[in-house]
Amino acid sequence: MECLWRLKVGKNDLSKEFAYYIANQDELVKHHNGKFIVIKDQKVIDSYDDVRTAVEETSKIHKRGTFLVQKCSPGEEDLTMTFHSRVA
Repeated sequence: MECLWRLKVGKNDLSKEFAYYIANQDELVKHHNGKFIVIKDQKVIDSYDDVRTAVEETSKIHKRGTFLVQKCSPGEEDLTMTFHSRVA
């Protein structure tokens, strides 16, 4: 699978984390299928059953915007990028 996506969010660049997921998707699915994995510094630091818990728990230790939460599943169906902002 060849992906050429780039993701820039302000000063934070999560493209390396997303590229890590894409490059290792098959292996990650073997261990975390259906879970929401947290990727920081190009490694999985934890996994959770839902995205909300993943963000809340990881945010207790790491600053938001410095980690990627990705649903771990085979194929391309869950390869979407969603950004949440508190700005109205």
